[in-house]
Amino acid sequence: MMTFNTTDSALLKTKQHFEILDGLRGVAALCVVIFHFMEMVYLPDKNFIAHGFLAVDFFFCLSGFVIAYAYDDRIGKMGMTEFFKSRIIRLHPLVILGSVLGLITFLFDPFGGQAAAYSFGKTILIFLTSVLLIPFPVMEERAFNLFGFNAPSWSLFWEYVANITYAFILYRTPRRVLWILLVIAAVILTIVSYRAGNLLGGWSKDSFWDGGARILFSFLAGILIYRAKLILKTKIGFIGLAILLVLPFIMPDSKLNWITQLLVVLLYFPLLVSLGAGAVLSDGLKKHCNFSGKISYPLYMTHYAVIWMFGNYYQAYKPSAGQLTYIIIIGTILLLGFAYLVMILFDTPVRKYLNRKRKAEN
Repeated sequence: MMTFNTTDSALLKTKQHFEILDGLRGVAALCVVIFHFMEMVYLPDKNFIAHGFLAVDFFFCLSGFVIAYAYDDRIGKMGMTEFFKSRIIRLHPLVILGSVLGLITFLFDPFGGQAAAYSFGKTILIFLTSVLLIPFPVMEERAFNLFGFNAPSWSLFWEYVANITYAFILYRTPRRVLWILLVIAAVILTIVSYRAGNLLGGWSKDSFWDGGARILFSFLAGILIYRAKLILKTKIGFIGLAILLVLPFIMPDSKLNWITQLLVVLLYFPLLVSLGAGAVLSDGLKKHCNFSGKISYPLYMTHYAVIWMFGNYYQAYKPSAGQLTYIIIIGTILLLGFAYLVMILFDTPVRKYLNRKRKAEN
C-alpha cells in the first residue's frame, strides 16, 4: 500500500515555491496569445512579436526545472504509477477541454470554415486523436497541424514524452551523463535551427521531429539548473525579469534567425530560469505572480479555438490596421477572462476532485 497521504503531503509542505517563475510563466503565455493573433495577419518582418513562439522553449526549460525540483526526491517514494497519475491530473483535463472548444468552434464558426468538407467520421477521429494526444496532421487548410482542433497541444505531446522519459530514465541518470546529453542535444538543436532557418518547428507534419529537438535541450537544461544548483541570487525583481523575458520575443526578424533564436534557447532562457529561481519577490507582487502562474496553462490551452475564428474573420472582412489593433487588444482581454472562468469553474475543481479520488485509493 502506498503512503501517498502522509509522505507525499509532508514532502510537498517543505518545498519552496518559486513565485517569480510562476509569474514569468503567465507572461510567456500572454505573449503566446498575442503572437498567435499577430501571425494570422502579419508576416514576421512586420510582426512586432514575431518571436513569441520561443515562449514554448521557455516553458520546456521551466518544466524541466520544476519537474526535477518537485519529483527528484519523491518519485522513488511515490512510484511511477503515482507520478503518472499526478501528471495526467495536472495536464490532461485542459487537453480535453481545449479539444472540445476546438471542435465547437470548428463546427459553428460564424465567420466561415471548412466543417462541411469533413465527414462525421473524420471529424470525430480528429477530435478523439486530439483528446488522446495522438498526432493526426490531416487538415491541409490548417497547415497540417499535429492537432487540428487545438494547435498548442503539440507542445503537450512533447511534454508527455519528456515526463515519461524523466520517470523511466532521467530521474536516475547521473549529473555527468546529463551534461553529456545536454551537449548532444545542443548540437542536434543547432543542426535543426540551421537546416530550417529558425526554431519555429514542431507543430506540423513536416516539422514533427523539430519539436523533439526543442524539448530535448530545454528540458534537460531545466533539470540541470536544479540538480547542479545553478540558481543565481539576484536583486532583479519580477518586473525586471518579465521585461527580460519579453525582449527576445520582440527582437527583429532577420536572416540570422537561426543563430539569434538558437542563442536565446541555448543560453538566454536557462539564464532567466536560474535568475528567476534566485530572485527575491516583493510581498506586494506575490498574489499577482501566483495568479499569473495559475492562469497560464488555462490561457495557453483554451485560446487557439478563437484564433482560428479570428483568422477566418480576417480573411472574410479584411479589417484595417486600426481595427485590428482594437480587435487583438479586446480579444486578448476576453481570452484572459475566459481562461479565468475555466480555471475557477473547470480546471481547479476537476483537479481537486481527481486528486481526492487518487488519495482515497491509496
